[in-house]
Amino acid sequence: MAEILMMLAVIAVAGGLAGIISGLLGVGGGIILVPALFYVFGAMGYHSDHVMQVCVATSTGTIIFNSIRAVQGHAKRGAVDFAMIRQWGPFIALGSVIGVFAAAALHSDQLQLVFGSIGVCLGLYMAFGKRDWRISDVLPGPALRSVYAWLIGFFSAIMGIGGGSFTVPLLTAYGVPPHRAVATSSGFGLLISVPAFVTFLLTGWGLEGRPPFTLGYVNLPAVVLVAVASTLTVPIGVKMAHRLSPAQLRTTFACTILLLAGNMLRKALMG
Repeated sequence: MAEILMMLAVIAVAGGLAGIISGLLGVGGGIILVPALFYVFGAMGYHSDHVMQVCVATSTGTIIFNSIRAVQGHAKRGAVDFAMIRQWGPFIALGSVIGVFAAAALHSDQLQLVFGSIGVCLGLYMAFGKRDWRISDVLPGPALRSVYAWLIGFFSAIMGIGGGSFTVPLLTAYGVPPHRAVATSSGFGLLISVPAFVTFLLTGWGLEGRPPFTLGYVNLPAVVLVAVASTLTVPIGVKMAHRLSPAQLRTTFACTILLLAGNMLRKALMG
């Protein structure tokens, strides 16, 4: 019983931190939740070829709640570009569904390697990339936009994140102010997490070695616990985001990703 209570406490704390990160950075909190869930399930003795998929799938479920609260908070401040969300949305949703099937086809250690490698690359870009570097001062046209949106949905679903890790660097490279990029990426999180969550629920049946109360690839108790904890803390992150300067927001984003994704990459490489 003590071990179970400790597990629930760790998940609840991770959920609270994920809520803050979601509101602060627009990343849906998955960049924290996936590693946290992976270590919690590992400590419980679950080391199957599919445990990383369970972590990613469970994270997508919690992103739904985080994204709703984050969008509401940013929208009150007029920072969300809803026209952009409508234009990019269908391709993001399609990419997320395909990303789920790609994640299901990988072994757990392979998915760890993907998560860690992509996360470290994103963190390094945000930490050391030139802040005034621009692809263009105008957002991409329909053809290129659809490609970007598909890739955002695809890789976000594989990693169990809300898309902000890709969207924020991309939009800022096209001249979108960091605060608007963060706010709009919260909307993208819904377009990623809802179709990905449903697809994860419908796949993964009959697999051995999943934690208890796992439906498809989704661990339902963790979704509920994290959703409750993170919903309470998202407004804190939103307030912090609007108090930080663009430089501080970028540094916080980079450090968070490098710390968590780097640790995941280390574990994947060392076995």
